Amino acid sequence: MGLLGFFKSPKRGVKDTLPPEVKGVVNVLRSVVDPETGVSIVDEGLVYGLTVSGKNVDVFLLMARSTPDCHFCQMLAINVQNRILRDVVRVLKEAGFENVKAYNELGLLLIEG
Repeated sequence: MGLLGFFKSPKRGVKDTLPPEVKGVVNVLRSVVDPETGVSIVDEGLVYGLTVSGKNVDVFLLMARSTPDCHFCQMLAINVQNRILRDVVRVLKEAGFENVKAYNELGLLLIEG
């Protein structure tokens, strides 16, 4: 690696080593878009873990708020996060999953559908 090689962004996308059922969930989650940025939550790096077992899926998301001092900004961030969570559950239910759980980076259950 050269002197500034650490500035290169990592390659994003579905890894070839992932099991097919996990790849399928990742591809379904690509349709969920962050309403603030217009970027897929997968491409944005908000999805950091998945557990798939039959018709059950657990999704682990990075949902940290970046505006701790502005109460209005916090409300906007909460509304955006809630929309993302609803969309995650909706697209996975439409894809045939019966039990969907989404967790934050602390492992706290955010939504179950």
